[in-house]
Amino acid sequence: MPVRAQVGTADHTRVVPTPIIASDMDGTLSTAETWRGVHAWILAHHPSSAARRFVLTQLPLIGLARTGLFDRELFRARWLRNHARLLRGVPTMDLTAMGEWVVDQHLWPARRQPAIDALAGASRDARGREPGVQLILASGAYQPIVDAFAARVGADLALGTPLGIRDGVATGSLADDVQAGGQKAAAIRAQAAGAPVLAAFGDTAADIPLLELALRPIAVAPDPILRRVAIERGWEILDGS
Repeated sequence: MPVRAQVGTADHTRVVPTPIIASDMDGTLSTAETWRGVHAWILAHHPSSAARRFVLTQLPLIGLARTGLFDRELFRARWLRNHARLLRGVPTMDLTAMGEWVVDQHLWPARRQPAIDALAGASRDARGREPGVQLILASGAYQPIVDAFAARVGADLALGTPLGIRDGVATGSLADDVQAGGQKAAAIRAQAAGAPVLAAFGDTAADIPLLELALRPIAVAPDPILRRVAIERGWEILDGS
């Protein structure tokens, strides 16, 4: 997969500022829930009693998150950390296979084609004016899954939540913070390195920091909070499956 241009020595590398088009993944480019695909893969390829009990142990928090009594972003971050424990001991080769499987079996069949078409059109138009424009997919999902989906949509770079790896196998923890909300926006800002974010796509209130970076913010099938903000600020709204 192509990566953004870098120059300099190994000790003094700097990112060359390049205009960016950025998009969220879950809910924006696919209606499927990534965690369901991950859990199905774990049950099929890395089963355990903990995996079989996992969803039941999370049910109380699921209910609180759905009613708004527990912050959804905090809930998602906690879920990603806890789910990562079920991947402990999985080799990196199998994690890559997991990413491909989750995209093939869950995310791509439930893709939002209008959003994918709009993303491709924005990228094509921007590159027609300036060939160096980079398309970046940014998501809180695990990195191997974002990598696989990014390849499907022709993205130059995938920014996901990295799993901890030691000696070629998953440690059962995350290697860094969950790539969501403000963290996602900060990562895109860092990649832009001062260049403009030409367009950004997102579907929930958590994507507002990302959309605020863009010259052309696009709310895809937005949740109620994002829809209200998009209307107030005159952002584009793309509805439809």
